[in-house]
Amino acid sequence: MFEHFQVIPAVDLQNGKVVQLVGGERGSETEYGDPLAAAERWVEEGARTLHVVDLDGAFEGERTNATAVSRIARATDVSIQLGGGIRSAADARELLDHGVDRVILGTAAIEEPAIVADVSEDYPEGVVVSLDAKAGEVVMAGWTESTGIDPAEAAQEYEKRGAATILFTDVDSEGRLAGVEADLVERVVDAVSIPVIASGGVATVGDVRALREAGAAAVVVGSALYEGRFALGEAIEAVETTDHEG
Repeated sequence: MFEHFQVIPAVDLQNGKVVQLVGGERGSETEYGDPLAAAERWVEEGARTLHVVDLDGAFEGERTNATAVSRIARATDVSIQLGGGIRSAADARELLDHGVDRVILGTAAIEEPAIVADVSEDYPEGVVVSLDAKAGEVVMAGWTESTGIDPAEAAQEYEKRGAATILFTDVDSEGRLAGVEADLVERVVDAVSIPVIASGGVATVGDVRALREAGAAAVVVGSALYEGRFALGEAIEAVETTDHEG
């Protein structure tokens, strides 16, 4: 799935606009305009995958930004991983049938773990299980409900159930541009043999490198790109240079 480490731009959708939240808190968002314009910009700058999340769907349990997602899928030729409001195996299959490369299951996977095996039976590379951690515990329902579940142990369980990838988000760092907690990522990476995508806190190219060194297969970057802390191409070049040196 990830032959080489990838830097994946986030396209988080709320009320039809691109936004970034701070610490996963609704109402903390900064808007960054039209989703399609953002997606096309990241593809032009070298993205091979887009991380698209329907935040309204994550909070409300029902996808409400489907039109924006469809526009992005039609206009770009890169892989799309989509999350937010996917609450059933039928929802997931419909999206995978219509061109989404990977579906991100968070709340649905926690509430009904069997959904992971159900969907992955038909789409072995299609299921990303999202483990979002606050204060060391997995949270769900748009990061609003704590579960008491340890993310590394949860990652092991979902690997057994057929998840192709784990998306690990450090919610405490999300959107704060204060740096990453690479040791948290490394703990999840060490628990499984499937790829782990890291998210949350990236502020510099050095943070991207740190997550790569922690064993992540990819990193999702949002606020740092939208706020111009570094260019997408700069981060891609930095990790590609490291690959060549290795």
